[in-house]
Formats: sequence, C-alpha cells, structure tokens
Amino acid sequence: MTYRVLIPHPHASEPSAKVAARVELERGTRLRLEWSLTGDLQALAIPRRSESRRAERLWEHTCFEAFVAPGPGVRYCELNFSSSTQWAAYAFDGYRQGMRALELDEGPTVAVVKTANELRVTAGIELDGLADAPWPWRIGLTAVVEDRVGGRAYYALSHPRDKPDFHDDAAFTVILDGSVR
Repeated sequence: MTYRVLIPHPHASEPSAKVAARVELERGTRLRLEWSLTGDLQALAIPRRSESRRAERLWEHTCFEAFVAPGPGVRYCELNFSSSTQWAAYAFDGYRQGMRALELDEGPTVAVVKTANELRVTAGIELDGLADAPWPWRIGLTAVVEDRVGGRAYYALSHPRDKPDFHDDAAFTVILDGSVR
C-alpha cells in the first residue's frame, strides 16, 4: 500500500509539518503501520526515545494513531504510537463508548528513525483479539503534531467535523479486505 497524505484540521494550530501514513496487513491479524513526519523538526515537540512500554495519554503530545473498525459493526480499536517508542491500545464498544485497554498477547514493535527533516515511526502489532472479526476492516490513520510552544495540529485522512475528532468513523477510509499483500 502506498503512503496517504494526512490533512491538517483547518481549525487547529497552524501546521508546520507534513504527515503521510500507510497500513498493510502482514499476516493473519498483524498490521504494519508507518508514519512519515517531514518539515522543520526543530520547531516541533518530539518525544525522546525511552523504554518501549504501554503508556497513557500519548495523544496529548506528538503521537501517531490508527483506528481499526472490524467488519460492519460499531466497535473499534484505537492504537497510539509515540516517537518515544511508548504505545497504547484501546478497545471501544461504539463511538467513544466503553473505552478500555485492548488486551494484547504481546506488545507492538515500534521503530523510530529521525533525520534532520524527517521522523519515521513504524509499528507492527498483532491484533489477535480480532481474529474472529469479519472483513473488511476500516482504518483511520491520524497524527497529533505538537509544536514547541504547545500548539497542536491534528492530521487525518479526512475531517468530517468542525472540531478534530479522530473517533468519527466517517474518517476510517482505508479498507483492508483480509488479503496479505
């Protein structure tokens, strides 16, 4: 799958970077996700590498996210990955309803490469809890990019609402049909 350019929300902080993302099914229920953040990285607040572990509230800073809605129902998962290599995974029963930690048999792998003008975050995650979920899966790819003065730009494939809302399934526009590429 090719990169898709994410669009900054028009009513958030002025974006000072460009974000592209992609997702592919590696095998079974294992996803490979990748984000590329380019621009003046010195102007951005980018979390430094730390121990890779589950963490909370990653979306309050620069963070890369995917929303996975299996089949035709209303349940979905939210996956968050930081350049620190910390991560979070949540399950929802419906739109912002029943939020809880998504149980994983093993934590995701998170790799980070930073150059002068690009930050690339790649994550591999096994969603074995969705093994019985019907295909296709609808995916939303998003990012929160914080600048050094605390402003945040919100990037997504589309923004169906006046305020940034990554949980709106109208923006889950990438379709995975269960085929491994």
